[in-house]
Amino acid sequence: MRKERNGTSAFKAACVTGLFILSVSSATAGERSSPGRSEQVSTTPTEVLSISGVVLDPSNAAIAGAKVALHGGSLENEQSTTTDLTGHFQFTAVPPGSYEVEFQREGFKILRSRVKVGPHSSAPLHIVLPLAELHEEVTATNSQGQLSRDASENADVITLDRQTLDSLPTIDNDVVRAVTEMLGPGGSGGAVLIVDGVMASDVGVPASAIQEVRINQNPYSAEYSVPGKNRIEITTKNGSSDLHGSLETSVRDYRLDARNAFADTRPPERLLLFDGYLSGPLGKSKKTTFQVSASQKQDDRQAIVYAEVRSGTFIQNFANPQRSTYFLGGINRQIGKGHNLAIRYSFFDWSDNGNGVGGVNLPEAASNESASRHYLYVSDRAAITPKLINEFSVRATTSESLTASVLQGQPRIVVLDAFVGGSSQINYNELHNYLQLNETLSWSHGKHLIKAGANLPELGRYSLNDRSNFDGTFQFSSLQDYTQGKPFSFVQQQGTSQLVYWQKEMGLFAQDEMRIRPGLSIALGLRYDWQNYVSNPRNFAPRVSFALAPGRSRKIVFRGGAGIFYETTGQAAIADMLRFNGQTLHQIVLSDPRYPDPFTVAGVAQTIPNSTVRFAPDLRLPYDLHYSFGVETQLQKSTIFTATYAGIRGFDLFRSRDLNAPLPPFRVPPLNVQRPNPEIGTLREIESEGDLTSNALKLTVRAKISRFFNGMAQYTLSRSYDDTGGIAAFPANQYDLTGEWSRSNSDSLHFFYFYGTFNAPKAVSLGASLSVRSGQPYTVTTGTDDYGTTFANARLAGVPRNSLEGPGSTTLNLRLAKELSLITAKTGKRKKDEKKGLNATLAVDAFNVLNHVNLGAPVGNLSSPFFGHSIGAGPPRRLQMLVRFQF
Repeated sequence: MRKERNGTSAFKAACVTGLFILSVSSATAGERSSPGRSEQVSTTPTEVLSISGVVLDPSNAAIAGAKVALHGGSLENEQSTTTDLTGHFQFTAVPPGSYEVEFQREGFKILRSRVKVGPHSSAPLHIVLPLAELHEEVTATNSQGQLSRDASENADVITLDRQTLDSLPTIDNDVVRAVTEMLGPGGSGGAVLIVDGVMASDVGVPASAIQEVRINQNPYSAEYSVPGKNRIEITTKNGSSDLHGSLETSVRDYRLDARNAFADTRPPERLLLFDGYLSGPLGKSKKTTFQVSASQKQDDRQAIVYAEVRSGTFIQNFANPQRSTYFLGGINRQIGKGHNLAIRYSFFDWSDNGNGVGGVNLPEAASNESASRHYLYVSDRAAITPKLINEFSVRATTSESLTASVLQGQPRIVVLDAFVGGSSQINYNELHNYLQLNETLSWSHGKHLIKAGANLPELGRYSLNDRSNFDGTFQFSSLQDYTQGKPFSFVQQQGTSQLVYWQKEMGLFAQDEMRIRPGLSIALGLRYDWQNYVSNPRNFAPRVSFALAPGRSRKIVFRGGAGIFYETTGQAAIADMLRFNGQTLHQIVLSDPRYPDPFTVAGVAQTIPNSTVRFAPDLRLPYDLHYSFGVETQLQKSTIFTATYAGIRGFDLFRSRDLNAPLPPFRVPPLNVQRPNPEIGTLREIESEGDLTSNALKLTVRAKISRFFNGMAQYTLSRSYDDTGGIAAFPANQYDLTGEWSRSNSDSLHFFYFYGTFNAPKAVSLGASLSVRSGQPYTVTTGTDDYGTTFANARLAGVPRNSLEGPGSTTLNLRLAKELSLITAKTGKRKKDEKKGLNATLAVDAFNVLNHVNLGAPVGNLSSPFFGHSIGAGPPRRLQMLVRFQF
């Protein structure tokens, strides 16, 4: 095994490297834009020129009647005009100089573009006005990176458009997985996907159908139940009025990879992936367009087993192949001016054979999984009046999944943190039909943008058939106990395996974005969240944010906000509460059972206590209070720096408690410990009594250096504490929570992330992403059932939860790409009138290019032969080849 590198040194080196790249790039830009190097336009004073172009909507249909205003240069007064029926406009007799052209049309975003008029005639402007929220301003791609004064437009948002996504290294073409790595340490909640405005459990479309990804957009928006830093907002492509498409394939082979630190030999892994997209007009009219996208992935993965059995250390590579297929078909229709309808169907099929193997899990504990999903998405956006817009989106999904143990008819054997053998005891079938929708009404009036609407994150019907653990699971504290046949617990499920129930979640919101004066804007919002099975009518969540830009300059903006965000129980806890009610599905929990027959002692059958799960009578939805204050400043022409303090206070967080745990004083070992109610086993009550506190300082630099570099670096210094590990976590001592208040499971003091694209001459580019994270905490346990609960999570006296820290991680990924023009289409007689027809991209991705050994969390079980050591590591260096054709 390779020796672990010094985590602190690696972290410092990586941070210095990323910040150095941005600093040098910014300094270079400053030199280029300095007065001593400014370009002089050689023209005569009497020379006059023109500015012309065309204005289109997102479907490339002409926008008639759009107002076009010309500012700057040597003009004494603003010039304005409107587009004709074909969307064209023209300004004549324009003196040489630099100008700003502003485009406005009711129902579309305001857009500004900077142009330079000189002796050489420039190409006509091609402007596409996005359909978006009223009042929102978007600057064209050649903007100067000015800061926004709107309360909803924070500068530290992470925005990845299609061009950026294509230039960055992406393992297995998994966009969601790649952007999830950009999320820093969080509070009590994890990442949430928002696809085309609708909350989703998965993206539901091929990677080629994704147009843009945003993280931390408008952190305190009342439209969503989660804060911006936890939202991954994905916008998919609309149909195009011209025929466009792409086809790409990615290949990976183990012979080009490094060896994993815990494998004796390189695992024979291979990847073959195809992804294609096609869009264009339907018929002669460009008001109706179509889109088709499909992908297929064959991923021959390998799991690495690193376990300790009676004969010694067991190391083996085990095949874990995955197959997946995506298909999408959609139609977009421009019904009228400002009215667009989109209908999309998509399908997903997935299989995973040999799942659950790796680490201490032996090959015999494998299971096979498969899933299929059908999605129907409908979106309708209409401008009812010039100042009133209605947006409606709905997604209906049917999902079926099946998991089955490879080895049937045998109990599961768990020797804590040594090995897991026998059957995996997972036999589970789930049919989930659900509806998700979003309805928003936006009204612009004077200095106000008022929004109100409703969300339906979940209206679903679950049908479960769970025969998991019907053969039972024995748990042993150590290899010695296993050799002697002395388990500390036996758990088995019996009874009715089928369950049908509904899960319902709903949200209502209203907010007002106000421009108090040119340099000050405030957003006020109120949200209400509701979930069935948890009866509490007081789930109101107020939100407020502001942006203040002193003076007329837009070089500095102060920004802050605060808001309450509620958390729901999720599906698993509801299913447990309904199944394990003492009547439907029985869960047998025995302490210190006989082995291998736990139900008889000296030939006499024993009384079998049944376990139950219930919600606490006063259970309510947990909530977090988020608050922040920061400053944004424009350092250079296109370089922005932000510094933000963010705090979180969590209240009423979920945890589980065993209310039928044996009473103190406890005996060690707790042989034949009597529970208060011997008629039942574990009485798991889900309560909302936990707390959390988190403080973070986030520094962000975003730079765009002409066409040569575009990227962002972000560093977060944070610390988070809580007294619960989540809704399924039990405290060590059910009657004494001393020692539970400690570092959060996801707490990481330092987090640094950088991504960027360097464009070299001759269509060569280098995309890079660098992630550096300090270690996360882990808990030291005795590995024995000291409290008689069968949880085996007891700690030494005086030792709190998460008292030790694991190793950090450093991952540098690179993509070297070369673009080739295969067929060039001409739109005019001059060379500058050429535009790309068919081009190809050849790329090589290197993941973990430094081959840094990113060790997993060390084993904290004192009874394990691996105590204090990691038994797994992240992937080593891997190479992936990509070929893409676009037209």
